[in-house]
Amino acid sequence: LGLLECCARCLIGAPFASLVATGLCFFGVALFCGCGHEALTGTEQLIETYFSKNYQDYEYLMDVIHTFQYVIYGTASFFFLYGALLLAEGFYTTGAVRQIFGDYKTTICGKGLSATVTGGPKGRGARGPQRAHSLQRVCQCLGKWLGHPDKFVGITYVLTIIWLLVFACSAVPVYIYFNTWTTCQSIANPSKTTASIGTLCADARMYGVLPWNAFPGKVCGSNLLSICKTSEFQMTFHLFIAAFVGAAATLVSLLTFMIAATYNFAVLKLMGRGTKF
Repeated sequence: LGLLECCARCLIGAPFASLVATGLCFFGVALFCGCGHEALTGTEQLIETYFSKNYQDYEYLMDVIHTFQYVIYGTASFFFLYGALLLAEGFYTTGAVRQIFGDYKTTICGKGLSATVTGGPKGRGARGPQRAHSLQRVCQCLGKWLGHPDKFVGITYVLTIIWLLVFACSAVPVYIYFNTWTTCQSIANPSKTTASIGTLCADARMYGVLPWNAFPGKVCGSNLLSICKTSEFQMTFHLFIAAFVGAAATLVSLLTFMIAATYNFAVLKLMGRGTKF
């Protein structure tokens, strides 16, 4: 087969749903982790500068922020590795499903990919069995995992439930900053509100960010308006919105992965291929 024909036939067997989901997963995780990390740093600076003069008031908050930042590093690493593994599983199971329906025939390109993943046949040389290379052993182990799509369905289902909680939590800072921004808009346009400007405040204590004995804990009136006009506030607000969008994209990618893996597993199971193929 020619190079173009080989590539065309390989593309026919490509799991497009998994490819789209992988792109969404990488984009969403990068956006969520990168923007979330910087937004937490911006929040720390705003609290230190405007809402509390005593370090003991926000010491616990700083510990929580730093913990979340370390968790973000681990989350990014895990999802990039797991997304690549899900993509490989998509190629592996989609090829088997399309072979069942006769829509895809294995080419030299496909055989090479399969042999790479499964480690290929074990040959014997003149000196007895050849020792498996470390990379070959990794490929063989990976091939065994890819042959069990039911495991990926279960793991992805659990991750989706967990990420739903992450998605909900990522909406909380957006809500807080949006309320603060709305209050600033009311201060900037006093004709649109009946309340006195001095009574319009942003209180970090009411959201649990600071303890109730923190001083001052809140900023009101023109002082709050000047904070909203700073680049730190504007940047942090938009970073939290971007992190929320990233969390949503990651959630969509996990749902797509789960649907695709469930479909492939159901077809293989119903067609008598079992969980091993």
